[in-house]
This record gives sequence, C-alpha cells and structure tokens, in this order.
Amino acid sequence: MDATLMLPCKSLFRPPRIFNRRVIMQNPRCSPFVLSVLSGNNLETSSVPSHESKTVYNDNWLETIAINYLSDALQAASGVKSNKSGYDGLVETTKMVYAKFTPIQQRQLLLETLDKAVPKDFRDLNRTMFPPSKFSREYMAAFTTLAFAWMVGPMEVKESEFEGKPEKNVVHIKKCRLLEATNCVGICTSLCKMPSQIFIKEFTGMPMNMVPNFDDMSCEYIYGEEPQPEALDPAFTQPCYKLCNSFSFLFFYCHV
Repeated sequence: MDATLMLPCKSLFRPPRIFNRRVIMQNPRCSPFVLSVLSGNNLETSSVPSHESKTVYNDNWLETIAINYLSDALQAASGVKSNKSGYDGLVETTKMVYAKFTPIQQRQLLLETLDKAVPKDFRDLNRTMFPPSKFSREYMAAFTTLAFAWMVGPMEVKESEFEGKPEKNVVHIKKCRLLEATNCVGICTSLCKMPSQIFIKEFTGMPMNMVPNFDDMSCEYIYGEEPQPEALDPAFTQPCYKLCNSFSFLFFYCHV
C-alpha cells in the first residue's frame, strides 16, 4: 500500500502539495531531523552509475546561444529565474521547474517552449515534405545527431530492423548530458522523454520512442516506433539516484 509522506517543515509559504509518494514544496525550511532521515536508507533509490569523473563539455559560441535560448525560453514560460548562464543555467532552470510544477505541468511548459522555438508553419511544412517513410526516419536520425548534441551529448546513428527490413533509424546517446548533470530520473522522464516524444510526433508526423538506460545514462531515440503507454513504460518505475541533484531544491529524494 502506498503511503503519503508529510515533511515537518516550518514555512512562511503555502503548505506542500501532496501527491502519491511524492511531496512538491516551494522554498521550504526543513528541520535537520528531516534531512537526517532522508539521508538514510529508508527511501527507495538507485545507485549512480560508476564513473571516475564528470564529462567535460567545451561549448562553442553557437552551442552556447542555443543553450541560453532554451534556458531563457523555459524560464519565460514557467516564471522561474536563474542567475546562471550556459548549461549550468539550463540545469538550474530544469531543477526549479521540476520542483515547482507537477509532471503534467512540466511537460506542458516544455511543449510551449518548443512550440515557440519551432513555428507551427515550419512544423506543417516539414510534415508535408517528409511524410513517414524510411527516408524520413533515417533523415530525422541523422539530423538529430547534428542538431542536438549540445543538449544531450555525443550521439551516433545505429541500425535496427523496421518492419522486417534494416534501417538506420535509431539515435544512440552515449551518455546523456542532462541526466548526468541532474542525476534526476524525474527530470529525464517529465522534462525530456515525454515532451520530446509528443513534439517529435507533431513535428514529423511519425512516432518516436525515447528509451533511457539509467544504469549507464545512455539513451536511444527510435524513430518510427510507438512509445509504450506511461503505465507500462519501465522508465516510470525507475527510482531516482541516491545522489539526485534535485535534492537541494526538493529536500527529499524524488520519485517518478
């Protein structure tokens, strides 16, 4: 039986909103007792993949413009404010959005941000020019590796079998930059996986299934494959990492 956790916080702000196995709070002032309990082993978490050091990225000027644009657009849509720039600012923005809004609201905010970045007329034109086909699936896979490495890290196109025939319709992310920076499963599923799947379907007219691997932080985008319903998707049964970087914003271990 699921239980609801209430945190004994002294806050000048409105009471925490309670959800099943998750508490969303804003600007909490929690007692040391709460933090000491949460640092124990009584909450379900998963281990952070072992790695000697964090990946270092040297963003060029064009990538920095794209990163700052996405960060600023998400801040404008959500009303949160980060004083940081570059990828650190984008990470801090996603953490604040994750702490402040419900998963459904998070997805909607990301979709609104993407809608403003890619005008509807352009999306309509893209669907007309590239209807679902082997060419469009392979084109989108190749385009993804060139256009979005600044956001998720190095990628490569892989071959898979589609309706009994080989196609290069899979994008493999070696180690997701956003997941590594946040160490947060909830940010991955609510602010990346779900809105990306919806947006790609609207942008291209074809489905895309995003399959994160939380053991090694890799991920695959499979163009042409329908995503599983959320209730059956293994990504939504994954507990968050023990060293989730959203902890400083939430004051507890997040769960998806």
